[in-house]
Amino acid sequence: MFKEFVASGDSHIIEPVDLFKTRLPVHLRERALWEEEFTLDEPIVPGGHTEFKKLHTIGFDGWTISKYRQTAGPTPDGEPEHILRDMNIDGVDAAVMFPNLSLFVLFTDDHELSMAHARVYNDYIVERYLRYKDRMRPTAAIPVTDVPDAVAEIERCARAGLGAILLPELPPVPYWSRHYDPIWAAAQANGMPVFFHVATGGVSVKEETSETAVTVKGLMMAVNMGKGQLTDDMVAGRTVGGGNTASAIPQGIIADLVGGGVCERFPNLHFNLVEYSAGWLVSYLGMMDRSWRTGTGQDPDWWLGFWDDTRSPKDQPTMGRLFNINAKWPWPLEPSEYVQRQIHVQFADDPTAVKARHITGLTTIMWGNDYPHAEGTFRGSAECIAENFEGVPDEDRAAILGGTLADIVGFDKSKKLAEVPEGV
Repeated sequence: MFKEFVASGDSHIIEPVDLFKTRLPVHLRERALWEEEFTLDEPIVPGGHTEFKKLHTIGFDGWTISKYRQTAGPTPDGEPEHILRDMNIDGVDAAVMFPNLSLFVLFTDDHELSMAHARVYNDYIVERYLRYKDRMRPTAAIPVTDVPDAVAEIERCARAGLGAILLPELPPVPYWSRHYDPIWAAAQANGMPVFFHVATGGVSVKEETSETAVTVKGLMMAVNMGKGQLTDDMVAGRTVGGGNTASAIPQGIIADLVGGGVCERFPNLHFNLVEYSAGWLVSYLGMMDRSWRTGTGQDPDWWLGFWDDTRSPKDQPTMGRLFNINAKWPWPLEPSEYVQRQIHVQFADDPTAVKARHITGLTTIMWGNDYPHAEGTFRGSAECIAENFEGVPDEDRAAILGGTLADIVGFDKSKKLAEVPEGV
């Protein structure tokens, strides 16, 4: 379907509903995440869904979604051969794979619970998907609530053959902290690029609310808005940036990694931000660099503050030069140069990100279809790519659609692997 090698930077594995109930240590099974499948006798609306999944886990008990039923095709179910079938339908040669609803329990403030779920999940993907690694690269979930345990799990997963790690977008300690240097060192030493996926981390077992619950509240707000008449404030709020298009969290991660010197200390480690869209990146790179440069016309000796008449003019501790900080950037490269060297932002449908590639740098963005999620482009990727890449030269298309990601995780981009099914 596509002339170039196409790799999705965002695809998901649908876990067995009882995976953790059957595999967690016995003393934790009562707290295991599990899913309940149920079918309605008739749809809620004519022609609508009848098959649903209900999630049972701390903080999200009862969260219910339609099963992933894409139009005119079988329901995705997580079986490797069925994933390959669906990749062929969508023209996708290879994909980096992430957990599905278990994302809600892999990164909590209960280290024992998170790590137990992560080890079960990591063992499962080795057992079930590693044989398909020429086309599917599952990411190992690594809780960061205990650094030595995280390092041990990275090394265990590397020995098992997994080639990338998944960390939470909301860590217990900010990523600028050198507290995490052993994790970065282990990932770099084992050749395992780092991925951050939206809606991960921030889950508090000890409190009724959590940061990830805010994500669910945002989704429910959209649901409720869709039920009734829109008001001006609803339209304004939605226009600011609906759901996963919000940029504050990925911008914060980038600032931590670049400003905290992580990219400088670990120059061979690649960081990938998944399901955040990428159109915001072009202005953000400019703002990062601008923050550390005295602009044209700005007086580097301009003072302000509170003057103390009781002190000497040379002893005014609450006075200072506003732009003095601009010349104190501590690292040898500019912020944007670190991003262009080591950071990559995934999008599904974002023509602005494609148009801005000459400013952000070609390798800073990569495409993905978010299979099999309803907000993704599965079964519509050909149309979406045609719209997003209209007039884009072949070389640039090839890099964004799969070439950059292939270089990061080790896919063989010289081979077209997707087979067009009969009748497609």
